[in-house]
Amino acid sequence: MKTMLQKRSLSLSGHRTSLALEAEFWAVLDQAAEEQRLSLAALIGRIDEARVEAGDDLNLASACRVWALKRVQARD
Repeated sequence: MKTMLQKRSLSLSGHRTSLALEAEFWAVLDQAAEEQRLSLAALIGRIDEARVEAGDDLNLASACRVWALKRVQARD
């Protein structure tokens, strides 16, 4: 089974960008944004800010995947 990436466009800090993630990760991010009453762009902006502040070498897509995984693990 081949997993397809879904690409979405958004604005982060006033810059347009696109992010490609698997549907499962988008579902976690969408749900988290809704629960926190944030736009998806605002949530991803927070993930990006935390990544930069921590000095992570992860790209944004990887940082979003790790964030989503940690969120799901915390609920178990």
